[in-house]
Amino acid sequence: MNTAVVDVEHLSRHYRSVTALEDITLSLQEDKIYGLLGRNGAGKTTLMSILTAQGFASSGEVRVFGEHPYENERVLSRICFIRESQKYPDDFKPVHAFKAAALFYKNWDQGLAEQLAEEFQLPMKRRIKKLSRGQLSAVGVIIGLASRAELTFFDEPYLGLDAVARQLFYDRLLADYAEFPRTIVLSSHLIDEVANLLEHVIIIDKGRIIIDDDAENIRGSAVNVAGTAARVEAFTAGRPVLHREGVGALVSHTVEGTLSAAERREAQELGLELGPVSLQQYVIRKTLDAGSSWGAEPAADDAAGLGNGASASKHARTGATR
Repeated sequence: MNTAVVDVEHLSRHYRSVTALEDITLSLQEDKIYGLLGRNGAGKTTLMSILTAQGFASSGEVRVFGEHPYENERVLSRICFIRESQKYPDDFKPVHAFKAAALFYKNWDQGLAEQLAEEFQLPMKRRIKKLSRGQLSAVGVIIGLASRAELTFFDEPYLGLDAVARQLFYDRLLADYAEFPRTIVLSSHLIDEVANLLEHVIIIDKGRIIIDDDAENIRGSAVNVAGTAARVEAFTAGRPVLHREGVGALVSHTVEGTLSAAERREAQELGLELGPVSLQQYVIRKTLDAGSSWGAEPAADDAAGLGNGASASKHARTGATR
């Protein structure tokens, strides 16, 4: 039986008129890969910042490894938090960032860091402020992997990587996790890319958790029904429809829930086409709202100063932000 490394009860975070998190309750178990998914401004970065003691809760209880994380060296030394906007001292080079990380993370693997630097073609002796966005992202993901911290958060630091480098990151993460299991939380907009990595999915929308379930259960929890409008409408009547679209007389409904064998036979007899719903499609259908976007930094998190590392300075170690 897995042990909880994070326990959150009724957590809320408010910034003046903005509610970033509202009554969040969740548990993260040891040795699992989690996906923290949701739209921009949903509260993902705010939640991770509080769990890593880089932000404050307005109310609620947070325990990490059974203790309060804020200003707690016993807890913070076991956590690695890598974000897209990772900050380093101006004169740092990747070699300095890795040396600093080696001092802080007790499970640090220098050999792995050097191997990854070579695979990502990272110039080790170039100043970090002179690195490209992709090279800067590589510094973060290398620290996150080589730290082998018991609890590791990746807040989209790999978005600066090209498709080949992102796949390298995913491959190396899975390989190292298989050999050295730990709790890993991936926050990503690239849901289809990370879907096969995830064992458990937490979907957050407008500051609230709307889904907290094993990935396998979610993958089979919706179906696309396509065909002529009248038949699709008749078949889906009374069912929760997440999304409707159509061209002319043909329509497609995304229906939440699983279909029985009898229902599938009925659909076949009606000449309807049934199709799977990917994890990304499911998340989008569950959270679709014209008021926010999937393509930018979280608005609520940025407003709180959490998107640019501003609140992290007190708890940051050089090149290895907790």
